[in-house]
Amino acid sequence: MQNLVVLGATGTIGRNTLDVAARHADKLQVLGLSAQRDAEGLFELCRQHRPRFAVLQDPAAAERLRGLCREAGLACEVGSGAEAICALAAHAEAGQVMSAIVGAAGLLPTLAAVRAGKRVLIANKEPLVMAGALLMAEAERFGATLIPIDSEHNAIFQCLPAPARCGEVPRGVRRLVLTASGGPFRETPLAQLETVTPQQAVRHPNWVMGQKISVDSATMMNKGLELIEAAVLYRLPAGQLDVVIHPESAIHSIVEYVDGSMLAQLGQPDMRVPIAHALAWPERWESGVGGLDLAALGRFRFEAPDERRFPCLRLARRALREGGVLPNVLNAANEIAVEAFLQHRLDYPGIPAVIEEVMDAAGGREAGADLDSILALDAWARGVATLAVGERGRSRLHA
Repeated sequence: MQNLVVLGATGTIGRNTLDVAARHADKLQVLGLSAQRDAEGLFELCRQHRPRFAVLQDPAAAERLRGLCREAGLACEVGSGAEAICALAAHAEAGQVMSAIVGAAGLLPTLAAVRAGKRVLIANKEPLVMAGALLMAEAERFGATLIPIDSEHNAIFQCLPAPARCGEVPRGVRRLVLTASGGPFRETPLAQLETVTPQQAVRHPNWVMGQKISVDSATMMNKGLELIEAAVLYRLPAGQLDVVIHPESAIHSIVEYVDGSMLAQLGQPDMRVPIAHALAWPERWESGVGGLDLAALGRFRFEAPDERRFPCLRLARRALREGGVLPNVLNAANEIAVEAFLQHRLDYPGIPAVIEEVMDAAGGREAGADLDSILALDAWARGVATLAVGERGRSRLHA
C-alpha cells in the first residue's frame, strides 16, 4: 500500500488522478489533497477519498473547509497557506506526489517533494521551465524519481529504452518529436485570429482541460513549453527536439532512434492513461480508458506548425535556443498575458506581443541558478508583463 498526495486536487489532472487511484484502492491510499481556494470542491473529494490531510492556499477557504468537515464528521486535518502545501508535499508518509498545481505556484511544492526524495509525478510544465536545472540537480542529490504526466512527455518516457530515467541522456536516440493537435484555430483564417475570444480559445477539439492550458494549446505555447521541458527531462539540445501537428491526438509523441526506427505511443486523448502509467510504473494498471479503434480513426495526419499562426511557438524555440533567463521570463510573461486575455484585458494577438516585449527587455540579465534568483526573475518578468498589458490596453482604447 502506497500513500498518495495530490497537489491541485480539484483540477482536471487532480480529479483524474483520484479516479485512477480509486480503481486501485488495494494499492493506493490517499494521504493528502491540496487546492487553491475551492473549499466546496475539495470537501467533496475529501468525502469520497477520506484523506488524513487537506490544505488550501487561501486561509478563508480553509476555514470554510474545516466547518464542512466538522459538520460531516470527517476526521481530516485542514491546513492553509503555501508552507502547509509544501509540508504536505514532503510528508514523511507520502510515497507518491502528484504535482498538478497550475503555473509557477507549483514550483515550491514540487521542489519540496523532490528534496524529500519522493516519487514525483510532474503534471505542471512551469516548474521545469522556470527551474529545470535546479529541480533535476536536487532530484539527483536527494534520490527523487521524476515521472512526467504531460501526455507528450509520458509518451516519450514509455518509448525510451529501459531502464530510462528522467535527467539522463537516453541511449541511441536521434530525435524526440512532440505531437500537437493544433488546437481550435488550426485552420482559422489568420485575419480572424485578431478577434478571437476567450470562449473560443478554451474550446479544445480533443482534450478537456483547464482554462489556462486550453489557451496555451490554442497559441501552441504549451508545445513550446514542452520543448523546453523535453530538453530538461531528457538532456537533449534544441536540434534534437521537434514538433509536428497531428490533429487526431492519437499519437502522443515519437522517439526516433539512430538506426532509423521510430517508436510512438498511441492512446485515447484521456489523461488517465499517462496518470495510470506513472502511478503504476514500472508495472501497468487499468486506467478506466479503452483502447483506440484504429479502423474507425481511418488515418493519421501530420503537418508542420506555421509560426505565423503560432508565434508563441517561435518565442519558445528562441527561449530554448538562447537559454539563460529566457525560459523563466517566457513562462512568467505568458502566465500574465493569458490571465489578462481570459479577463478580457488583452486581445488574442496581444499574448505573443506581450511575451516578446518582456523577452526583449530581459536582454543582459544574469541567470542565477539558486531558488531566490529564479523567484526574483519570475517576479521581475511578471511586473514587466503587467505593465506591457496595461500599455497595450491603453493603446487599444485610444486607437
